[in-house]
Amino acid sequence: MRDSKYLLAYLGPISAVAGLYFGGVWSFGFVYLAFGILPLLELFLPQSTANFSDEQEDERTHTRYFDFLLYAHVPILYGILFYAFYKLAYTPLTPLEIVGLIFNIGVLVGSFGINVGHELGHRSTRYEQFFAKALLLPALYQHFFIEHNLGHHKNVGTDADPASARLNENLYAFWWRSVKDSYLGAYHIEKEQLQRNGFSIWNIRNMFLRFQLYQVLYLGIIGLVFGAAAVLVAILIAIIGFLLLETVNYIEHYGLRRQLLSNGRYEQVLPKHSWNSDHALGRIFLYELTRHSDHHFKANRKFQLLRHFDDSPQLPYGYPMSLLMAMVPPIWFRLMNNRVETNNIY
Repeated sequence: MRDSKYLLAYLGPISAVAGLYFGGVWSFGFVYLAFGILPLLELFLPQSTANFSDEQEDERTHTRYFDFLLYAHVPILYGILFYAFYKLAYTPLTPLEIVGLIFNIGVLVGSFGINVGHELGHRSTRYEQFFAKALLLPALYQHFFIEHNLGHHKNVGTDADPASARLNENLYAFWWRSVKDSYLGAYHIEKEQLQRNGFSIWNIRNMFLRFQLYQVLYLGIIGLVFGAAAVLVAILIAIIGFLLLETVNYIEHYGLRRQLLSNGRYEQVLPKHSWNSDHALGRIFLYELTRHSDHHFKANRKFQLLRHFDDSPQLPYGYPMSLLMAMVPPIWFRLMNNRVETNNIY
């Protein structure tokens, strides 16, 4: 029964649908939950550093309940997107309601979509990887599947990784650098893999190019079914979604660096190279993404098994509050810079 707590994550799509249905000031739906209710609740709710025993881990590894929780995101996300575009096309909306719809669904795409796409992208089965790509599609960020798995996890905590924020780098400068360099990085990773295997980049095997085609087709279908205005809204929703992802990247690795060893290689990725959070609601709503130290220590470890490490640096607040603070650079620097230096990590 204790694992039924993860069903609370479905309050995200429920609040998004409520925002679409009720309209008006409620149009922001999921935004109110993610950046209003959750940060406040986490100020008062306890954290937990408990880990599972080896026997419990083995049982949880083979419990399909956790997998089906994630798979259900695909039809739910696309169902809500259809509802949102249908309402946009066929219901008179005020400017406030249109803005609310964009942010409401954008946050859904960034959390309920990209976050679970990230988790499934680390799985080895073809159908789970298909689900991962499907969940990244509405954010127009399918290249993340390439760059994150083959770039970020290799280069995390170094200047070669666009998704590892530097000390004193503000969020908005990081957005520009990470979005641009992650896109280019995915292109170069795929190009090098193809050339290594004797193929031209202009080849059906080029996953990066296929992703661009899928995203154009996605927007084209939206335009054909719901009109040109819906295409613009879909793009704005995608931008909100992937900027939410990049803000999460920002807080997860801010200021943390791996040491360059005498042999010219960087030290092994360890739990100390990611900021961790054991705050209860963030763990539930993001499927344990907040135990990010263990995720980078062993990337194929399923979310329900992620562990707390005493030597991993801890965020002073949960992810929802940390995301808000990162949006105000002076507050973020004041909160985090001493922690980076105290941990003697940078």
